[in-house]
Amino acid sequence: MATVREKLLHEAQPGKLALARAKVTVVGVGQVGMACAFSILQSGVADDVTLIDVMKDKLQGEVLDLQHGSLFLKTPKIRAAKDYSETADSKLCIITAGVRQREGESRLDLVQRNVEVFKQIVPPLAQYSPDAILLVVSNPVDILTYVAWKLSGFPQERVLGSGTNLDSARFRFLMGERLGIHPSSVHGHIIGEHGDSSVAVWSGANVAGVSLLALNPELETKQDSEGWAKVHQDVVNSAYEVIRLKGYTSWAIGLSVSGLAQSILKNLRSVHPVSTLVKGMHGIDQEVFLSVPSVLGWCGVCGVLNQPLKEMETQQLLQSAKTLWDIQSNLAL
Repeated sequence: MATVREKLLHEAQPGKLALARAKVTVVGVGQVGMACAFSILQSGVADDVTLIDVMKDKLQGEVLDLQHGSLFLKTPKIRAAKDYSETADSKLCIITAGVRQREGESRLDLVQRNVEVFKQIVPPLAQYSPDAILLVVSNPVDILTYVAWKLSGFPQERVLGSGTNLDSARFRFLMGERLGIHPSSVHGHIIGEHGDSSVAVWSGANVAGVSLLALNPELETKQDSEGWAKVHQDVVNSAYEVIRLKGYTSWAIGLSVSGLAQSILKNLRSVHPVSTLVKGMHGIDQEVFLSVPSVLGWCGVCGVLNQPLKEMETQQLLQSAKTLWDIQSNLAL
């Protein structure tokens, strides 16, 4: 006897399922992972969003909750993967999983524990999706992007970190608040480490091409009566402040990652400051990943801008590289 589906629908190619063309896998269903998944679903850029985590009940619950909202989304497939084989043929794999720093724990110890976590995640992702792009969000993001690159064996352009994409968004927001202008019209980049040694490129900060530094040559100095240098310090402190107030960061990084996913999956070739291999750039001779303005598309990092920097900015970037290399060189991969 024919089923209800068979009575309802005359299929053009019975039993033949089309493969997803823009499959996204998100590893980790914590606050950050779910904010990334939700933002990507809302953007409608993926045709398959697969989530995976070692916490099976939470994973299943989060996916069910999202599936129940399918009516309001434009993504046909939302699912929980039981193992990494179900992440196969992903175009983009986003890694948000990792361990948190313990009280009294050194940064190196924290990184080494996360290296052990990545050893369980990256090789199977690379095995089942050998042509994927890996996007690392877990912190410390620059070092873990390097770790993902080494563990995956992927070419450097297909492994990137979310880096200072969010830092730059905060930078533009804070400048816009001072100027009374929407951040989309305020331009400026934070480069280098996603962390305390990040570099504010004041020499490139502008509104519609009007250089802020040309309007106020003391903009980045302590002599500036308006205190613009505090904007960068507020960017560095932003995450700490959000964590102090609500316990974690989630929505802004989720929206930031969604923007990166759209640039990659739609081959927009838009410019984002993301963490990429910078050896040979700006005098850096270490094999480190730092954020520089990069063109993103189907190949991942399609190119890096030759961004002119002032001497002080270059020196700060070199110090950022040294800070990371001092930790990386002691890792056991």
